[in-house]
Amino acid sequence: MKDIQKEFLDNRNPTKDLWRMFRVISDFTDAFEELEDLPPAISIFGSAREKKDGFYYKKATEISKKLSDKGYAIITGGGPGIMEAANKGAKISVGLNIELPHEQKTNPYVKIPLKFKYFFTRKVTFLKYSVGAVMMPGGFGTLDELSEVLTLIQTNRMSKIPIVFFGSEFYKPLLNFFDTMLKHNYIDKKDLNLFLVSDDVDESVEYIYKNAIKPQLLKSN
Repeated sequence: MKDIQKEFLDNRNPTKDLWRMFRVISDFTDAFEELEDLPPAISIFGSAREKKDGFYYKKATEISKKLSDKGYAIITGGGPGIMEAANKGAKISVGLNIELPHEQKTNPYVKIPLKFKYFFTRKVTFLKYSVGAVMMPGGFGTLDELSEVLTLIQTNRMSKIPIVFFGSEFYKPLLNFFDTMLKHNYIDKKDLNLFLVSDDVDESVEYIYKNAIKPQLLKSN
């Protein structure tokens, strides 16, 4: 109990809060300086636990390569699994890593690495530089990022960007839960149009490209 009380009191310590504020500013400053000239990017989210010979590892690499060929930078969390696969397929490859108790090493395919102290500063950076998002199968982290982008678009806190849920069988239980939310009027029917569910690499890439800012158009301006 004493440890819990100490943690609670430390969490309300004005001196520590001041240093937290500086660390937050440091996270953002490093990211903004490093990514200032980044082309429009697509964020690819997914499990760190996917194996190199896994089906979704291969598909993430394919999607990344095809989006990269269209001129997009690719942003991931910088770790192993799906993140590594997506960085592997990219020409301009960004990894937004996070400091964890059991350190997550940056994968070898990241060309522009950044390390964050806080999850929320990392999520802001993902969405600040992304004009589209691909949600590959994943765990709590992927679900968190998925919920973040849907909530921000639904509430008009950010512009609508194309979102792909890749893996219809994997996402089927979540889609069923969305239907339950709809039945209770907790979301609107139009909210189910905020994303595409697909099992096809080319369909996913074309959906992103059709609905996202085009890199070449931005360059011409």
